[in-house]
Amino acid sequence: MNASPAPQRPSTDDSTVYLERGSRAYWRASLALLFAGYATFSLLYCVQPLLPEFTRSFGVSPAVSALAVSVSTAALAIAIFIAGFVSESWSRHRLMTLSLLASSVLTVIVALLPDWHALLVVRALEGFALGGVPAVAMAYLAEEVHPEGLGLAMGLYVGGTAIGGMAGRVISGVLADFFGWRVAIGGIGLLGLLATFAFRSLLPPSRRFKPRRGVGFAHHRNSLAGHLRHRGLPFLFLIGFVLMGGFVTLYNYAGYRLLGAPFSLNQTEIGAIFTVYLTGVVASPWSGKMADVFGRGRVLMASVLLMMIGVALTLSMSLPVIIGGIACVTFGFFAGHSVASGWVGRLAAQAKGQAAALYLLAYYLGSSLIGSYGGHFWTAFGWPGVAGLIAALLVVGFASAAYLNVRERAAAHQTKAE
Repeated sequence: MNASPAPQRPSTDDSTVYLERGSRAYWRASLALLFAGYATFSLLYCVQPLLPEFTRSFGVSPAVSALAVSVSTAALAIAIFIAGFVSESWSRHRLMTLSLLASSVLTVIVALLPDWHALLVVRALEGFALGGVPAVAMAYLAEEVHPEGLGLAMGLYVGGTAIGGMAGRVISGVLADFFGWRVAIGGIGLLGLLATFAFRSLLPPSRRFKPRRGVGFAHHRNSLAGHLRHRGLPFLFLIGFVLMGGFVTLYNYAGYRLLGAPFSLNQTEIGAIFTVYLTGVVASPWSGKMADVFGRGRVLMASVLLMMIGVALTLSMSLPVIIGGIACVTFGFFAGHSVASGWVGRLAAQAKGQAAALYLLAYYLGSSLIGSYGGHFWTAFGWPGVAGLIAALLVVGFASAAYLNVRERAAAHQTKAE
């Protein structure tokens, strides 16, 4: 008689294993993506406080000086969409690492350029290089992290973007005061390199992602159409658009109001007020954790509602109340963005990188279009007009979140019934 086959031992190299919340690999991935978020947004926004310095150094107008920011964000929006396609057939780990490395090096190069037009070209290249991080980072977390811990991990990543957005502005401003704008930009570039090395050493390799080689245009077209026909994803894209559009509009024009009567603040005092941006560091991981416990729809609705309350508070003539309103809008924005961005990866059954890219494309379009168009409301109606525009956007966002909440609860009831 033939001997009975030996029992098969479970494979220890199971490519389907999630990163479980609380495990060492989970925290390494979360910390790595926090560094990635920091580097991306510090490199992107480090030139914003230096625009007057560019005017003096290169003899350009303030409007032209602002191109140092806008060319990067425009290139980023395009690159994010492209990266969503590329990431389906290329290593997510490698793509994010190369993107961070290239953008950090380009930032250092910006500090050395003597010509204004060359500076704009390199800043555009930098924005394009950064496109390999945001959508891919969201897709990586959605694939690798267990759904029960995804909210917190995504929140930590978004919190890293908040730290980077503020640090890029504050650190470059301080360095410029003491050493000049070139040292400021070069310093941010070097910090970006350090963050890249930390990211590279901490991020666990993908275990659940399988690159799809030889994928043609037809596949990408069908995946794109599938995302747009999905019953939930387009509403998340819309939420990203209105949240970012309202948030940027508030920050763009609140400074104009506070500079004028009756507040008559100076730029330093306004900058100190806007450090409430750092509430995003708390809001992002907190909201992700709450979403894991109470449901994404409920937390998303609460986040949008908090933003609406904050906008109403900014109509006050009391400076402390206005500051409180700005803080509420900021907290609500980062909480809502954290939940919405994490939810995209959950709802996308396939081509998660492409779905994340669509969300971020809508997100940055909201920043560009609404952020600019809000200026017409400021000119015509003053701050009440700006607040009304933001409130109208948030009403749309709340309705979308309410719809998604109904769908989430119905899906949960169906799962329990089965």
